[in-house]
Formats: sequence, structure tokens, C-alpha cells
Amino acid sequence: MYYYSNNGCPSVDGRRSVKKKEEALPAEYLVDIEHIFKIYNPGENEVRALDDVSLQIKRGEFVAIVGQSGSGKSTFMNMLGCLDVPTAGSYHLDGQDVSRLSDDELSEIRNKQIGFIFQGFNLIPALTATENVELPLIYRGMGASERHRLAREALERVGLGHRLHHRPGEMSGGQ
Repeated sequence: MYYYSNNGCPSVDGRRSVKKKEEALPAEYLVDIEHIFKIYNPGENEVRALDDVSLQIKRGEFVAIVGQSGSGKSTFMNMLGCLDVPTAGSYHLDGQDVSRLSDDELSEIRNKQIGFIFQGFNLIPALTATENVELPLIYRGMGASERHRLAREALERVGLGHRLHHRPGEMSGGQ
């Protein structure tokens, strides 16, 4: 998971692209999760995917989420990425309480502040590598020339500069 800075590039220093109304100084923690629970099917057949989880992550800190199959890692990552909300508890992302936001507000945060690389990623077969990388930038409202530049630079950084115009079916799984 990446946190995006003001210029749209992944950042570990946590600079915000959305100004917060309630505070001028950055929060102490980029991620501050306190006593979150995620309960599916509350009642007799309930499943406690997360049970009183707390975590604080400072800017620039690297964290690995590890555990046995079924231990709640994916549910927790969905919470971190604002794809889901806790049943109870609080989650502050860069000082903003995201645990109580609407779906539209969470979508805005995912669009402008968080990037995921999913385990089972999906590329659009009809688009080139460059176009696939550009797609989220289109949704952010970024202009074409800036999108092209950022996509090209990103692909070059990961050694795919020679595959800019190839479609997913023309590249290996590792590429």
C-alpha cells in the first residue's frame, strides 16, 4: 500500500494532498488505529475477523502484516486501504478519522491518497502497459501529458521501459 503526496507520486513522508480542517500540523502517526473490530453476521453465527486491533505507524516507517491463513490480514489491509470500515473502534489516516466517513468520502481518499497493488491484480487486456498504468491517473483528473510522463517513468523504474506499448498478453507474468 502506498500513501500519495501532493504531486501524486508515492511518498513515505506522508505529505497530504487533502488539507485537513481541524489541524495545521501533521498528525504524530500517519496511521493510528485504536481498538478496531470487524464482525460479520453479528449474533449467533458471528465471525470476528478483527478483534480489538490497535496499531500506530509513523511517517517513513515500514510495516509487514503477517499471520496464519484466516487470521484477518486481508480484512485488516482492506481497513487500512479504506476499502472497508470497522464495526467498532477508530482509524485515523494522517489525522483524519476515516472510520466514520461515507462511501463517497472513502472513495475520494482511495483515489487521491492511497494506492494498492492487489495480490490478484487485474490489467485490462486491450490496453498497453502505459495505458494500464495511466488509468488510475485519469480517474484522479490528471492531464494527459503528465499522465504519460508519470506512467513512462514508473515503467522505466521497474525495468519495463522497453515494454511501454505492449499489452498484458505480450508480457510475462513477472513483468
